[in-house]
Amino acid sequence: MSKHEMLETAEVVGERAAKAEAAVQRLTRWHDDFPTPGVRFADLTPVFADSEGFRSVLDCFAACAPDADLVAGVDARGFLLGAGVAAILGTGVIAVRKAGKLPPPVLSREYTLEYGSAALEIPADGIDLAGRRVLLLDDVLATGGTLAAAAELFTAAGAEVAAAAVVLELGFLEGRERQGNYPVTSIVKL
Repeated sequence: MSKHEMLETAEVVGERAAKAEAAVQRLTRWHDDFPTPGVRFADLTPVFADSEGFRSVLDCFAACAPDADLVAGVDARGFLLGAGVAAILGTGVIAVRKAGKLPPPVLSREYTLEYGSAALEIPADGIDLAGRRVLLLDDVLATGGTLAAAAELFTAAGAEVAAAAVVLELGFLEGRERQGNYPVTSIVKL
């Protein structure tokens, strides 16, 4: 991507992010001490249930990597985002699943999160990922383990993570610092 194209992309992302940010701020429901004490859970269901709010999030994400040829959504709310953005971009979509949800063979990465540990998987065969430019989507960037593990899966499969995007970023947890050499867009940063 040329410098001019990168500036145009940043401009479009900025315009679309402002609209999406307003919707996310207005519609997100917050739950303290869920799923465990000390964690503040952001329920994005009302954002996704609102047609204008959902579309603004999808439009913002699509502008993050308009040249991606595959969109990946991280389990589970990322599935909704990934499918919508792939439809806008005219690409395929792949679900990054929690461990044990796909038949073998799989590529797997374990990671830690703010309230435990988990693993993510993608198919190890059946989808040629070598050389593909992937736009990686998730709902929240907290400690960064989930997004980083997903990116590592695609890199291990020979793909390039073109960009990553999240609806909410909990900046105080410094999850952005765990990400690789790809741009990360967050609609709302707390």
